[in-house]
Amino acid sequence: MTINDVARECGVAASTVSRAFSRPGRVSAATAERIKEAAERLGYRATPLSLRTVTGQTGMIGLVVSDVTNPVYFPLIRGAEAAATERDWMTLLTDAQESARKERDGIDRSLTAVDGLLLAGTRMSDASIRLVAQQLPVVVCNRAVTGVHSVVADNARGIRRAVEHLADLGHTTITYVAGPEASWADGVRWRALREATYELEMRAVRVGPFPPTVDGGVSAVQALRRLDPTAVIAYNDLLAIGLLRGLAAAGVAVPSDVSVIGFDNIFGSDFCTPGLTTVAIPLRGLGGEAVARLAAQIDGGAGHQIRPTVVPTRLVVRDSTAPRRAQHRRARSSPPT
Repeated sequence: MTINDVARECGVAASTVSRAFSRPGRVSAATAERIKEAAERLGYRATPLSLRTVTGQTGMIGLVVSDVTNPVYFPLIRGAEAAATERDWMTLLTDAQESARKERDGIDRSLTAVDGLLLAGTRMSDASIRLVAQQLPVVVCNRAVTGVHSVVADNARGIRRAVEHLADLGHTTITYVAGPEASWADGVRWRALREATYELEMRAVRVGPFPPTVDGGVSAVQALRRLDPTAVIAYNDLLAIGLLRGLAAAGVAVPSDVSVIGFDNIFGSDFCTPGLTTVAIPLRGLGGEAVARLAAQIDGGAGHQIRPTVVPTRLVVRDSTAPRRAQHRRARSSPPT
């Protein structure tokens, strides 16, 4: 059975049958019900490819994440799915497992099944992303790529607030625990930290890169012990939580010996001990905004100007930061050159 068989059975056009399955909101309720009853009676099942044959669209979008086990993606996925559901779209999820090769393989396999792609935490090169964007609508989350639509967090503002918070607590040097080298956000956060510490006459030190996981944070403790820092900002919350765990095992007290700040405000960042001070991103809203940008492209109304949509960040202060201890008080270092 094909879509044309269902159309003949109901006395409607094949495109109407396609809309009844892919975009039911654009067909009257009575017609949609009649079409679905006929399809069930005839044994017809709609597939993305069969819908594309008639309308040019599948009613499905792809969402690619770098690591589905990372809690940072939970609200982003929910926000994207909720926005997609409002448009009667289905979401195809691909887990790249922090591999650019697996990410590209997953995209290649889904190109003919989706109307557009959301790339969240992508590890592909800018050139590869632009190549994909030439084939279908693409929105990149948490990364700005020239010539491609994107939705990003205000990383610079978030880092600035974190640095100001530590400065107010008397810290003069901040150690940044870096994430993946291929991460655009890691580079942006490190540059923002350097700029903020320079303006506040503080010193910035970088260690890493480390995997953006709890285990990565635990492994970073050895490098931190050699530096004896008073304040640390981690690339993300998972790294920061790993630091809390590793520092506790090494007998280093947080926050009395060292203050720790994360980034993202993931689910669980307030469950650890101590509760993690972190830069919060409205992740669910970011996912929804990304779908809105994608829909504008699919509907042909995105326009010619491609500028990143920036969502706000804010500092959430919990118990992992405290004033610098007296024995750590030294003369304020000159800003880095």
